[in-house]
Amino acid sequence: MTPKNIPNRERLIFAMDVADPQAARQLVEQLGDAVVFYKIGLELFMSGGYFELLDWMVARGKKIFVDLKFFDVPATVAAAVRQLSGRGVTFATIHGNQAIMEAAAAAKGDVKILAVTVLTSLDRGDLDDLGFTVDVEKLVLSRARRALEAGCDGVVSSGLEAPMLREFIDHRLLVVTPGIRPVENKPVDDQKRTVDVAQAFANGADYIVVGRPIRDAADPRAAAEAIQQTIARSFAGARA
Repeated sequence: MTPKNIPNRERLIFAMDVADPQAARQLVEQLGDAVVFYKIGLELFMSGGYFELLDWMVARGKKIFVDLKFFDVPATVAAAVRQLSGRGVTFATIHGNQAIMEAAAAAKGDVKILAVTVLTSLDRGDLDDLGFTVDVEKLVLSRARRALEAGCDGVVSSGLEAPMLREFIDHRLLVVTPGIRPVENKPVDDQKRTVDVAQAFANGADYIVVGRPIRDAADPRAAAEAIQQTIARSFAGARA
């Protein structure tokens, strides 16, 4: 398991994939202290009021992961990343080549930059469609190495590849794992390369990102608290 000194309750990042800021605020209030860390992405960005929501959440002591996957010419990505400095943002995602990663890292200020390796919604067949002939594992490892060399702080990667990252990449690298499913994945789900909560941390993840299993639960706060308890047991066992 990761040796980093991260408060257990901050290891759960809730993916705030809802239609508008009003729904987001209601969820934050409903979840209360069961969730400390939130990921806000493209759906909320396109709904309007994204940064007002971000400021509202930061004022309430929440940690924020800006998941907009910046991908453009390096100077534009750097300028976008620079706009996040001083806003209380903890993580921001980027996508792209070495020059993009280097530009984002140089402009990051107080924001930690996470490079996307391979989206957890993609499998081998999807990579074939995109023209990538390399294995998923090799592609993830290559991108993670390049991200660390570029000055990024971590990567977004499936929990399936986390053991490989821990074996071959410096432990300074943060590993944030989406596609977490507390129970067996549903066929209608668009996530393909998934693991459960305990396995993600056993494999070496520093943080997990959970969306639908909390958002769509009959009692979202209870669902989040159940995940927090699993995290606490995982790290209590690691220390024992």
